[in-house]
Amino acid sequence: MPFPKNVKSVSADSIMKKVIFFAPFYETITDDYKAELYIKGKVNVRKKNHILRFVPTMFRIRKGVREYLMETYSDLHFTAPDIYDQKVKASAGTSSEFWELDGRLPEYFHVNVYSPTLLSDKLLSPLAPNALKYYSYHIDSVMGEMHNLRYKISFKPKSKSFQLVSGYVVVSEDVWSVREMHFVGRSEMLRFNNMIRMGDVGETNEFLPVHYDVDATFRFLGNVVDAEYVAVLDYQSITQKDIPKQERKKQKNKYDLSESYTLRTDTNANRTDSAYFESLRPIPLSSQERELYQDFFLHKDTLGRYKKPKNKNLEFWGQIGDALISRYTVNLSKVGSVRCSPLINPFLLSYSGNNGFSYRQEFKYNRFFTGDRLLRILPRLGYNFKHKEFYWSVRSDLDYWPRKRAAFHVNIGNGHRIYSSRMLNELKSMPDSVFDFDRVYLDYFNDLYLDVRHSWEIVNGLSLDLGILLHKRTEANRMMYVTTKSSRNAEEENGSATIPPAWEEKLRHSYNSFAPRVRLTWTPGQYYYMNGDRKVNLHSKYPSLSVDWERGIGGVFKSSSTYERIEVDIQHTIPLGLMRDFYLRFGWGAFTNQRDVYFVDFANFTRSNLPVGWNDEIGGVFQLLDGRWYNSSRKYLRAHLTYEAPFLLLRHLSKYTQHVLNERLYMNALIVPHLNPYVEVGYGIGTNIFDFGVFAGFANWKFQEIGCKFTFELFNR
Repeated sequence: MPFPKNVKSVSADSIMKKVIFFAPFYETITDDYKAELYIKGKVNVRKKNHILRFVPTMFRIRKGVREYLMETYSDLHFTAPDIYDQKVKASAGTSSEFWELDGRLPEYFHVNVYSPTLLSDKLLSPLAPNALKYYSYHIDSVMGEMHNLRYKISFKPKSKSFQLVSGYVVVSEDVWSVREMHFVGRSEMLRFNNMIRMGDVGETNEFLPVHYDVDATFRFLGNVVDAEYVAVLDYQSITQKDIPKQERKKQKNKYDLSESYTLRTDTNANRTDSAYFESLRPIPLSSQERELYQDFFLHKDTLGRYKKPKNKNLEFWGQIGDALISRYTVNLSKVGSVRCSPLINPFLLSYSGNNGFSYRQEFKYNRFFTGDRLLRILPRLGYNFKHKEFYWSVRSDLDYWPRKRAAFHVNIGNGHRIYSSRMLNELKSMPDSVFDFDRVYLDYFNDLYLDVRHSWEIVNGLSLDLGILLHKRTEANRMMYVTTKSSRNAEEENGSATIPPAWEEKLRHSYNSFAPRVRLTWTPGQYYYMNGDRKVNLHSKYPSLSVDWERGIGGVFKSSSTYERIEVDIQHTIPLGLMRDFYLRFGWGAFTNQRDVYFVDFANFTRSNLPVGWNDEIGGVFQLLDGRWYNSSRKYLRAHLTYEAPFLLLRHLSKYTQHVLNERLYMNALIVPHLNPYVEVGYGIGTNIFDFGVFAGFANWKFQEIGCKFTFELFNR
């Protein structure tokens, strides 16, 4: 419609400045609500090939079937500031499971349009405080009467980026609240359109969404899958912000953010029969959707009548094939569930300049008991191609008192190769000017460890771990020992032994250690929530401090190592707003009171056998440092600084960098003998498919080398 005369002079930027001004208030105006959420999804497999089976989050597609219908009915409880508790109480559909768009479907229906970010902080909203810097706006149309005007304003990014979206927003004059928002963008492997319709002005649901339409297209190596989702919210109760009530709540416990866990399915309440779902459905099915259900039930009925006899041999190899290329979950009745990633999965491959190529494989077993007690077992396998080393570990946790985060932990596996403390004196005696690891013969030992400990949160934020750590370290290359011993036996027979018996002690090829261990961790102002009887810690505005003490005792379980290890570690994350974060980490450690042979194996300062991706130890990793340095000193001092933001160096290179999700700047420093200091600076990018970083190392203020790190992250974020 043509613009009214008195609004022709109004610009889109001036309108959006008002909307952006009121957005922070509207963002937090709702304190709590309860609603019934209905979601209906239609999926059309337009193109597919065998590669689609490699996608670990794809639902199982039936042979010859292209279209699927899926429905869920949930109870949704929201608690400010951004807490969603969703329990699915009924589901129906023509597939074996509800396809959740790579496991991230809930975030498309948990949108606060007034928030500065969308989809769980992945996208920068056109209503963000600094949105005018990244978006351009245009008035498409003006609707309504003069006393009740509504503006439809389109927006588009000034530069291409996965963090920015395009679309339009409809806002009401005077109150400057949103009536409708539509945004188009990309997230992970999806292209999506999300249309959100808000409540009417003056109604209790004015600032809340009442209807969603989400269209998504998944494309991957020749596979194309379209999905259309419709969601309707029926609000049962809405509580807006009450300042006195907020003050009373803060006085009670300002760190308790209970009910913040998103529970997608309530296994005790979930109903799957179609007759029950018919009584819940708020939107009637179309004729085409009813045909999908009829064809599905007819196929099941026919399949049951004319089922072919099983060929056990083909069935066995079919199951093996599924295990090789598909991620799957095996639910064992009354026993638990086993979650397995595909055995053949190129996306579990990673590379770093220091460790070369590595491949990892993980399994997860979970068993829930009454009172939210949990048994978790995580076997992990891996192989490092550069060092030609096979790694394995089995970590098990029994959370027997989840309200106090009390649990027993048992971890067994093989660690990285290490050399003994006998080498430290030789390394220490070498001057810095001629020090070179390649000139030193390092007698490596393989490591088999058993870590048994008990953890307990004494009070909120203060945790105590007590445990016992056992190591059996065996010489990796015994040839020198065998040759020397054989020579000595021969000389003894001839009566001309020249090797003193004391050398046998120096040439021992196996060492055991037994060490009690105590770890105290304190995080002031720890925010948390209670999921039933389970306490789950979230974040804190203050740093986390940990003190780790270990005492090696000789003579226990044939232990020959006597030593004392102490480490102090400080970590802190400082949110800077709008997807920007600053990470700090400082650490110090030392071995003291050592006697006999021991092994310098710090807990906080150690390299990972199998490099991880973007979510590493908040930048607390040296990417280029040779692994031999990690055991070269009885003391260390280190510091790590990391800055992360979506728009850093590549903002203006949109043609080549629009797929970049995040950028990072790294600065790491270490002080040990012969490295005073070692400094490593780096720059990294994170994308939907891979993470990549380039780093430069400086030893004693002199340039050392440049290296890179590459990790596949597709389907792993």
